[in-house]
Amino acid sequence: MRLTQSMCTIAECAEGCPAPPAARPRLVKIAVVGGSGVGKTALVVRFLTRRFIGDYERNAGNLYSRHIQIDGETLAIQVQDTPGVQIHEHSLDCNEQLNRCIRWADALVIVFSITDYKSYELLSHLYQHVRQLHPGSSVPVVIVANKADLLHVKEVEPQHGLQLANVLGCAFYEVSVSENYNDVFSAFHVLCREVSKQQTSSTPERRRTSLIPRPKSPNMQDLKRRFKQALSAKVRTVTSV
Repeated sequence: MRLTQSMCTIAECAEGCPAPPAARPRLVKIAVVGGSGVGKTALVVRFLTRRFIGDYERNAGNLYSRHIQIDGETLAIQVQDTPGVQIHEHSLDCNEQLNRCIRWADALVIVFSITDYKSYELLSHLYQHVRQLHPGSSVPVVIVANKADLLHVKEVEPQHGLQLANVLGCAFYEVSVSENYNDVFSAFHVLCREVSKQQTSSTPERRRTSLIPRPKSPNMQDLKRRFKQALSAKVRTVTSV
């Protein structure tokens, strides 16, 4: 494993599995958001390097990148770390830098700590803010409950995070960044897979082949049937995220 580090970018490439020179890897952009001190930077670095580092300087919003393989395809992953968010007078205190990161992203990880109830209270506010910045989009979102190993100082029951994720239609992962790499990888893996599917299905070639030929003069019953099929497919897609 070879690790390359620059001022604001860490790129990890598996030796022996380089991207084909003739084909540029598909780019997947992920933003990691949440309250201060919930372990966002540790989560990102753990995913990229498999290493856990306990102490970090104040988050400056670094961008990290890595090539990984998902379902046999090499993807170029960019992960944007973001400063902590707070609630001010019952509303999110989001600066324009954070808003740009959210708009830039193809998918998002919303992180809270089970040892900080205020970070849990941010979840629904952050989720709604993401949807406002991605109107009409099914951008995938994963909720991650971090510090699962600190049960003796927990302020949030794990099932509360799961219940809220189900209400919002998000995938949910309870992780201990310090103790378990596999759960961290799974959270990012599901996002990368979902974005890759969306990007593949949005290509002109895929759209043309997936279109169902329509009769020249469809009757009303046929139109209703297609509308229900399209609606149920959309619901399944959202709930799977």
